[in-house]
Amino acid sequence: MDLDKLSAKKCIDLIKSKEISVTEVTDFFINRSKNINNKINSLITVCDEEATERAKYIDKNFEDFKEKKLLGVPISIKDAINTKDILTTAGSKILNNFLPPKNAFVVDKLLDEGAIITSKSNCDEFAMGSSNETSQFGPCLNPWDISKVPGGSSGGSAASVASSQNLLSIGSDTGGSIRQPASLCGVVGLKPTYGTVSRNGLIAFGSSLDQIGPFSKNVEDCELLYNTIKGYDSDDSTSLENFDEVEKTEIKSLKIGICDELTGEGISDDVRNYFENSINELKKIGAEVENVSVPYIKESLPVYYLTAPSEASSNLNRYDGIKYGLSDNKHQSSWEVIKNTRSNFGDEVKRRILLGTFALSSGYYDEYYGKAQKVRGMIVHSFKEIFKKYDILISPTSPITAFDLGSMIDDPLTMYQNDICTMPANIAGIPAISIPCGISNGLPVGLQIMGPHFSDLKIINIAKEFENHTNLNILESMSI
Repeated sequence: MDLDKLSAKKCIDLIKSKEISVTEVTDFFINRSKNINNKINSLITVCDEEATERAKYIDKNFEDFKEKKLLGVPISIKDAINTKDILTTAGSKILNNFLPPKNAFVVDKLLDEGAIITSKSNCDEFAMGSSNETSQFGPCLNPWDISKVPGGSSGGSAASVASSQNLLSIGSDTGGSIRQPASLCGVVGLKPTYGTVSRNGLIAFGSSLDQIGPFSKNVEDCELLYNTIKGYDSDDSTSLENFDEVEKTEIKSLKIGICDELTGEGISDDVRNYFENSINELKKIGAEVENVSVPYIKESLPVYYLTAPSEASSNLNRYDGIKYGLSDNKHQSSWEVIKNTRSNFGDEVKRRILLGTFALSSGYYDEYYGKAQKVRGMIVHSFKEIFKKYDILISPTSPITAFDLGSMIDDPLTMYQNDICTMPANIAGIPAISIPCGISNGLPVGLQIMGPHFSDLKIINIAKEFENHTNLNILESMSI
């Protein structure tokens, strides 16, 4: 039985029918994780002892777990999400000895539903990056071509699912950090509506933008994982309770807007070709498709790069070597401890802290951060007005396919442009999903579907129908 070819749903069915045990599944994926990790560095920690112990416990108490949603499914957790007593570094040396005292809310939900946490996945340091090259544990490589990046910041999660080191993964998305690596690695990635999935236990980057979400091989598994992790958390002040979810809709009844600002200049020819093919497929199914302009959406990039660094500056201020962070304070003054601790930040983190601190400084707050929040409100309003006329918006997920390792790391402005298609959804807090729509020169291309607030299940259903119609299974052609 080729366990690495399984979907999460099929894996659960096999375990429920006792054709295979949870321990056998776990052992297989632990061994596969170790072998492949030597090639692509997608994982920071392989949780072999914890996973094996839990698998044996579930097998021993099978009757108590047999109806669980994620029975025995191996899953990786982005290393910026807390796992009790399991190393959690956020890709930074500052946290290279941090063992969280409790799980993140979503991790507890996964464990409650029978999942097996097999690994913690590599990520850009404090989730700051678009290529998974800023991790202080080394860059993650794209399993389609190890000379390419997997995207970021959740590149390890995307790469681990694409290479079947696990069947599912959990990442976080601040400006596209789930969808962009999902696109570059040929898997499914969802950024839920802000507040529908608790951020409790996520190491914060930009608190008003961050959102935890799922990675999977197909849309059905994505839906399963989303339904597992969503829900109200009283310990998260941004968690939403009793929200009304938009009803599911078939593609043939849809009015779809092609976002002009996200499909024009800067989109590569190969990505554009597959995006146009996707539009034609949607039309074949029966959707009405029109080009539409979303006012102020072009301002998403500057709004993001004032908002996110400002919030990062505030969030990372706690890492002083006294309350938080790696510390060697022997015979040092408090200022020396702070200096020595913060010297462990990488260049990209330092860059964003400096930018954010400047934007929040006296005399500049209203000119920069304050003005950015006003424009953000205008972007939110623009989306609300557009969704009165259109059911969903579509665009490429990434303007280009996976790029060469090291080709943009010293050019941050060009690197930042790679998130131009994904940032608007974070600014507005709306849900968006990336699904594979083709392979160009051996590298995956992603299609992004965006919907109004609380239409998460609606866009998942649309993505599932599109996936079934096109019958794409691009992971079958991966050779790793």
